[in-house]
Amino acid sequence: MTPSTNSTRRAERTGPFPRALRCAETTPGYPELTPPPLRVDEPGELIAALPAMLGFVPERSLVVAVLHGDGRGRTTAIEAVVRFDLDSVTDPHHIDQLCACLSSICVREAATGVLAVFVDDRRESAALEALRIVTLLETLDAEGIVVRGAWAVPAIAAGARFRGLLDTATGSVADPGASMIALSHVLDGKQIRPSRGELTALVAPDPPLCARVGDRLGSAVTRYRAGLSAAQRAGRSTAYQRRALEWVLWQIADAASGEPRADRELAQLAATLRDRPIRDALYGLALGDHAEAAEQLWAQLARATPGTDRAEAAALLGFSAYVRGDGPFAGIALAAAVAADADHSMAVLLETSLQSGLRPERLRKLAHCGQQIAADLGVDIGPIRR
Repeated sequence: MTPSTNSTRRAERTGPFPRALRCAETTPGYPELTPPPLRVDEPGELIAALPAMLGFVPERSLVVAVLHGDGRGRTTAIEAVVRFDLDSVTDPHHIDQLCACLSSICVREAATGVLAVFVDDRRESAALEALRIVTLLETLDAEGIVVRGAWAVPAIAAGARFRGLLDTATGSVADPGASMIALSHVLDGKQIRPSRGELTALVAPDPPLCARVGDRLGSAVTRYRAGLSAAQRAGRSTAYQRRALEWVLWQIADAASGEPRADRELAQLAATLRDRPIRDALYGLALGDHAEAAEQLWAQLARATPGTDRAEAAALLGFSAYVRGDGPFAGIALAAAVAADADHSMAVLLETSLQSGLRPERLRKLAHCGQQIAADLGVDIGPIRR
């Protein structure tokens, strides 16, 4: 089987599911960006490759590889990798939603079959739950989607023992860090996190920092608005916003060194992002050379502010992760944005797009618009690299 190894995105929910149930995290590939295929021929190799496909090492998860044929019966590719939180999908109230979600993803990807991997370190209940869910997954057969393989493993680590759920096969997991897919991702500059929790920590609120920045935010907003009002009266609002945007770009360049921003700088940044043209222009960075540095800054700001200011930063972060194909992180950031401000239109739009499986290339227009807004202010934020 040939896995897609180039891109990821997250579909937190598909269909009218309650927000409490995050339906799935998916990692579909995009043909126009696909590198030479890498083959995965054994269950142990497939299981070892899952962290690279997801971007983190899954724990207590149901991971489903969605298969797609070439139409001639000669090649089967992994078109998407879908992760479900095992505690959610084993809840009897959510089983039907699991099947509906997976069915929707399979239909969207024109799937011909699926492979399932259960990652669960709880030996007592794992076997029964795994077999029960495999039985439910087999209901997809009515739609022409066959469960072609299913395995259970306590952890995705070198030497961990897996066992077949549809047969008596057993074996050892290969070294996840040595897989060709992991190597491909590392060479592409993509990180493989030890756990999903490490991703959520990147945007988790920092209460002491929020308090310190909050003490400075009111005066920062007052200064920015007073300066903009004075510039508008003088007919120099564009020049004022140009300087403001250039200051944000300088902060991003400096953030690339890894040094955290000072409290006053974070407060000034939050105040500046309340100016809609500045905020919109910054979406253009997601396709350029400074995207990674910008993400570092948006993550800092998301940890340092509550409410709408947190939503602004998390939405910028989620969009950047979305268009570069990091679906799991995009989903975490966008969920944080919506949780911070349920009425934040951009965050809601992006999260809905992700949940519905909209491919990243469809959102590039937003980045192009951001670049044009910056150009209208007289600022060149750099060429498109991604």
